[in-house]
Amino acid sequence: MVPFAVAGIVVWAAVGLVLLIFFRGWLADTGRENWLWICLAGVVVGFPGLAVMIRHDANRRRRRSGR
Repeated sequence: MVPFAVAGIVVWAAVGLVLLIFFRGWLADTGRENWLWICLAGVVVGFPGLAVMIRHDANRRRRRSGR
Protein backbone atom coordinates (compact mmCIF):
# COMPACT_ATOMS: atom_id res chain seq x y z
CA MET A 1 0.00 0.00 0.00
CA VAL A 2 2.95 2.32 0.55
CA PRO A 3 3.57 2.83 -3.19
CA PHE A 4 -0.02 4.06 -3.58
CA ALA A 5 0.42 6.64 -0.82
CA VAL A 6 3.76 7.79 -2.22
CA ALA A 7 2.27 8.00 -5.73
CA GLY A 8 -0.58 10.13 -4.42
CA ILE A 9 1.79 12.54 -2.71
CA VAL A 10 3.93 12.77 -5.85
CA VAL A 11 0.90 13.39 -8.08
CA TRP A 12 -0.44 16.17 -5.85
CA ALA A 13 3.01 17.77 -5.69
CA ALA A 14 3.50 17.52 -9.47
CA VAL A 15 0.08 19.01 -10.23
CA GLY A 16 0.73 21.81 -7.76
CA LEU A 17 4.09 22.61 -9.32
CA VAL A 18 2.64 22.59 -12.83
CA LEU A 19 -0.13 24.93 -11.74
CA LEU A 20 2.32 27.17 -9.93
CA ILE A 21 4.82 27.39 -12.77
CA PHE A 22 2.63 27.42 -15.88
CA PHE A 23 -0.86 28.50 -14.81
CA ARG A 24 -0.39 30.93 -11.93
CA GLY A 25 -1.52 33.93 -13.99
CA TRP A 26 -4.57 32.11 -15.29
CA LEU A 27 -5.47 30.95 -11.79
CA ALA A 28 -5.22 34.51 -10.50
CA ASP A 29 -7.23 35.92 -13.41
CA THR A 30 -10.05 33.42 -12.99
CA GLY A 31 -10.11 33.44 -9.18
CA ARG A 32 -8.97 29.85 -8.84
CA GLU A 33 -5.89 30.34 -6.67
CA ASN A 34 -7.44 27.93 -4.17
CA TRP A 35 -6.40 25.09 -6.52
CA LEU A 36 -2.82 25.60 -5.31
CA TRP A 37 -4.00 25.26 -1.71
CA ILE A 38 -5.92 22.12 -2.63
CA CYS A 39 -2.71 20.61 -4.05
CA LEU A 40 -0.81 21.59 -0.92
CA ALA A 41 -3.53 19.99 1.21
CA GLY A 42 -3.25 16.81 -0.85
CA VAL A 43 0.48 16.64 -0.17
CA VAL A 44 0.12 17.43 3.54
CA VAL A 45 -2.73 14.95 4.09
CA GLY A 46 -0.74 12.36 2.16
CA PHE A 47 1.95 12.14 4.83
CA PRO A 48 -0.32 10.84 7.61
CA GLY A 49 -1.80 8.49 5.02
CA LEU A 50 1.71 7.29 4.22
CA ALA A 51 2.36 6.64 7.91
CA VAL A 52 -0.87 4.63 8.17
CA MET A 53 0.05 2.58 5.10
CA ILE A 54 3.54 1.87 6.48
CA ARG A 55 1.94 0.55 9.69
CA HIS A 56 -0.63 -1.41 7.70
CA ASP A 57 2.03 -3.09 5.56
CA ALA A 58 4.17 -3.87 8.62
CA ASN A 59 1.20 -5.46 10.40
CA ARG A 60 0.28 -7.46 7.30
CA ARG A 61 3.86 -8.73 6.96
CA ARG A 62 3.86 -9.69 10.64
CA ARG A 63 0.53 -11.56 10.33
CA ARG A 64 1.71 -13.44 7.22
CA SER A 65 4.92 -14.52 8.88
CA GLY A 66 2.92 -16.25 11.61
CA ARG A 67 4.09 -14.27 14.63
